[in-house]
Amino acid sequence: MAKGWESKSVEEQQSEATNRSTSSKPRLTAEQMAEQQFRDGLALSRQRVLQQLQSACNPNHRSMLEKALADLNDRLGKLR
Repeated sequence: MAKGWESKSVEEQQSEATNRSTSSKPRLTAEQMAEQQFRDGLALSRQRVLQQLQSACNPNHRSMLEKALADLNDRLGKLR
């Protein structure tokens, strides 16, 4: 019996948390959502390049990764 009440409470808490998070964020247009996804993709690419750069040993590979990182930083800077 106690489990039934406990799960009900958890369910209510989850639904309240969902309602709070959706109501506090403003609605975005399709264009804004696409721009946000593009920005997030660039940020993830930048993070991946940084991780690869930490383990790169070959100077040519490091150089390529550094150029890619500079390009990603430039593109992210222009979006903000």
